[in-house]
Amino acid sequence: MTEPVFELPRGFRAASCSAGIKKSGKPDLTLICADRPVRCAGVFTTNKVVAAPVVVSAPRVRSGLCQAVLVNSGNANACTGEPGMQNALRCGELVATALGIDPQLVAISSTGVIGKPLPMACFEKHVPQLAANLGSAGVDDVAAAIMTTDAFPKICSRIIEVDGRKISLLGLAKGAGMIHPDMATMLAFVFTDALVAEGLLEASLKRAVEGSFNRITVDRDTSTNDMVLLMASGVAANREIAFGSPAAESFDQALGEVLLELAKMIVRDGEGATKLVRIQIVGATNDADALLVARSIATSALVKTAFFGADANWGRIIAAAGYAGAEVDPDRVGIVFDEVPMVAGGLGLGSEQEALASVILQKPEFTVTVELGLGQGSAFYYTSDLGYNYVRINADYRT
Repeated sequence: MTEPVFELPRGFRAASCSAGIKKSGKPDLTLICADRPVRCAGVFTTNKVVAAPVVVSAPRVRSGLCQAVLVNSGNANACTGEPGMQNALRCGELVATALGIDPQLVAISSTGVIGKPLPMACFEKHVPQLAANLGSAGVDDVAAAIMTTDAFPKICSRIIEVDGRKISLLGLAKGAGMIHPDMATMLAFVFTDALVAEGLLEASLKRAVEGSFNRITVDRDTSTNDMVLLMASGVAANREIAFGSPAAESFDQALGEVLLELAKMIVRDGEGATKLVRIQIVGATNDADALLVARSIATSALVKTAFFGADANWGRIIAAAGYAGAEVDPDRVGIVFDEVPMVAGGLGLGSEQEALASVILQKPEFTVTVELGLGQGSAFYYTSDLGYNYVRINADYRT
């Protein structure tokens, strides 16, 4: 099977390099630039501890226009005080000077170790070189440069048609640990050549994030640096996509698919993870209750370790549902692993069903459906198993 070939949408160029930020010498700095200021939207961490690049970038992105984003891996520039703020600002100035644009049009994004100053000599030397080399990097190069503990790059694309014109969406993400809504230790960048109405990008992005990055968990840790950035060049020259139009529906669907696929890649690549599990809740009193139960099950360490061991321990699942803070009647609960019923009316269905469910739990991907029997509410979450390698990776992360 031929691997897909990904390309940046029209109107964008990129360059990447190994700037020496990572001790390993792997790629760690990338610059993606539009040919002119373009419409943009962003969603950022909800952590009360916010990294300097987010503090600098969020108001710039919320102004609605952006032209360039500089991303480094290996150093988060978080909890670095006023020097960290000045370094983040300096990174933006370096890009602006090299490109001859306003610093307010530059977004800065960082990921990596918290609490260490940025090695600014790396940026002073390499940012001008990146600006001079724009167009030299492929999508794979950009995806590699934003990785930290990721085992593989995360890339997804969609093509839709609007008014007879093809419109491209390309998404890139990084993330494997400290993954938990709202937002996670993840960066995601989506580029499109669509021409969209003012404000539509923000509305579409928020909906897409809610149904993707805010429905995943690996370890219940939310980061200081999370950022999802969406930029639209408008080069496709389609009729402007307006609110409420069929074109807007198509764009929303494509963006949602890209972000959900990236989100699933992040969970699949969870640090030490071997399984991707969809937690599906049905029959809740309402959707809000369903989401509480889904999140509670997805984040339970006991549930996740049972998944790792292929142990069909449904008692842990029903217990996690019970403490979620939602309405739950244990006598109405049903639990199914893929197509194998395990629980009906709150009671286990016996050892034969448990043996069948244990086979399901050995698969790399499966779904656990919990029926609450109380109403029409539903929700889903994606989670990973939790095994020995998670501890090993995070125990040695800085050493």
